[in-house]
Amino acid sequence: MAVGGQVEIIGWLYQYYNTEPKDQAFKKKKYLESDIPAVTQLFTPDWIVKYMVENSLGRYWIDVLQAKGDPRSDKEIANDFSWSYFMPAAKQVDQVVVQSNSSTLSEESIDNVTLIDAAMGSGHILIYAFEVFMQIYTREGYSQRDAAKLIIQNNLYGLDIDTRAFQLAYFSLMMKARATNRRFLTLNIRPNVFDIPESGNLTSSDFQELLTSESEVKSLDSLLDKFRFGNEYGSLIQFEEKVDWSSIERIAHAEIPTGQLTLNSVVLLENQARLREIVEVGKILSEKFTIGAMNPPYMGSGKMDNMLGAYVKKYFPNSKSDLFAVFMERLRAMTVSHGYYAMITQHAWMFLSSFEKLRHVLKEDTLINMAHLGTRAFEEIGGEVVQSTTFVFKHQTVADYIGTYERLVNFDSQQKKETAYLKSVQNETVDYLYRTNQANFAKIPGMPIAYWASESLIHDFEVGTRMDTIVTPKQGLATANNNRFLREWYEVKLKRIKFDATSLKDALVSGKKWFPYNKGGSYRKWYGNYDYVVNWQDDGHEIRNFKGPNGKVRSRPQNTNYYFREAITWSDITSGTFSIRLRKYGSIHDVSGMSAFSKSNTDLLNILGLMNSSVGNYIFKMLNPTIHLQIGNFQAFPVISTTSLQMIDCVKTSVGLSQNDWDSFETSWDFTHHPLLTHIADDNLSHCRSPVG
Repeated sequence: MAVGGQVEIIGWLYQYYNTEPKDQAFKKKKYLESDIPAVTQLFTPDWIVKYMVENSLGRYWIDVLQAKGDPRSDKEIANDFSWSYFMPAAKQVDQVVVQSNSSTLSEESIDNVTLIDAAMGSGHILIYAFEVFMQIYTREGYSQRDAAKLIIQNNLYGLDIDTRAFQLAYFSLMMKARATNRRFLTLNIRPNVFDIPESGNLTSSDFQELLTSESEVKSLDSLLDKFRFGNEYGSLIQFEEKVDWSSIERIAHAEIPTGQLTLNSVVLLENQARLREIVEVGKILSEKFTIGAMNPPYMGSGKMDNMLGAYVKKYFPNSKSDLFAVFMERLRAMTVSHGYYAMITQHAWMFLSSFEKLRHVLKEDTLINMAHLGTRAFEEIGGEVVQSTTFVFKHQTVADYIGTYERLVNFDSQQKKETAYLKSVQNETVDYLYRTNQANFAKIPGMPIAYWASESLIHDFEVGTRMDTIVTPKQGLATANNNRFLREWYEVKLKRIKFDATSLKDALVSGKKWFPYNKGGSYRKWYGNYDYVVNWQDDGHEIRNFKGPNGKVRSRPQNTNYYFREAITWSDITSGTFSIRLRKYGSIHDVSGMSAFSKSNTDLLNILGLMNSSVGNYIFKMLNPTIHLQIGNFQAFPVISTTSLQMIDCVKTSVGLSQNDWDSFETSWDFTHHPLLTHIADDNLSHCRSPVG
């Protein structure tokens, strides 16, 4: 399919249609059910669609051909199909190859291979999958006319909660089939794509005259309850127990006694039609598919309404932090045990502690390939916040499998990433292609997907001393209303500020109202960011008793026994190079002013020097390359060096230079005079002084 083809036009038009409702929804604190389609819809770039389909469906069929005795390598077969985005696997040991080629594959038939997109949007992935299926069918000896019918009938499945998206996907597939079978529109064949229905207020009592047993009542009510909020839960609806579809289908298709139509019989006919839709989608959601491929919706748990938030917490506790991660679990569950699932998601699941449980689930599968995209993978999304990755898992444990990873994070546009990826397909010696055993990830605390970590660095994690055994990282005060309780230090009277408190008792006895507040701040190494003061009068009485309308205390004055102590501190948000500073006695630390403490000044200086080094920055970017550096990432840092007096002296010098620089400007409370005036003789300063008047 050429770039800019008809399916892309449909997709971009659909995204443009959603622009205004998306902008309106983004202003809300919580998204309504009606907002979900707009805020979670993002058109997948064409090359990423090809990557996902060729490396899942294409890879599966290569497995089949090799199981049937094809002697060619995966690269040779992919080239024969002109799958330009297929990444050949790394060379494996013989035992791994045997394990990954299931004997059942030798009996596989193409008309039994199924692919589902559980959030299909306008059908971009399904359309390209149609093309790949068509290639395979014709190689297997089918005519294009017969292949088109079989692909639509047997191979492709799609679901969405947006009716317009469903209509566009349906239309696109019908036109795709019509292009290869001129009579297709007259064959009465319906694509297996659906707008997920909602049962609303339907119950078994609405079908009372068609029910024959209590078991049917129970089974029907259970199914209707699953789809009560179908437009919100979508493909996340799942069935813990086996459903008696035959009895429910009997109810949905039962003939109503003939005779004069009544209002009740008309309503019953309408209810049966709704039930048939639910049955069709329910059967799809209860099945497993050979291949899963999708660009899932993105929505943090903080934006979910109470209903959706409670649902994902109950059924997807390992991935509840974001909807994209929830769909990772769901698509995995919809894939057969030897199949593949491919996705493009935000890369947060690879590193953040909130997704660690999900990573432990995923380690039971085999990460075959990953193109780590980073920022600017989507042309319409700028900035450094949204960072993406696309990947393919085999839903099967293949011990000692060597996965392949393309690190494309340093290429700063969608086009450059695509070009770099294609280059890595042809040339495995490029310096941004990595091959590693995913078992190495478990050797690093938190199990981040740090595929670029060298063997020596992984060894350092195994033998090094954890950071939290040397210093103690702690989060600090959350006021719940910074506008009320914080001020820039020069906004209040100096005599009401105590700059040098050493303990809670010292602060209380002083009778002062304002105390230095470590809020994190901008990038700065060694020393600085002494900007704010906080109202901690009477041991923080006002903050400790700050309550919301419901009467509950909103503030969180945590780890108060560490207040006013000397510390090393860094900012929660670190979009660039990591920076850490010494914080002298006298400050209260904030939840965003991450801090670590020790009774030993030498230990603090030693860690300060290590963290501000290029090695420290490299390891932190490996533990968590998102813009948020969390306490857990700091704790996991391996320390293998011993304290050096020479290094301590260098750190002290660096802190001193940075402090002098900070104090050279009027924004420092320790400012005395501008450094440019230091070497001007006193009698030459008269023109700098205010005239006596």
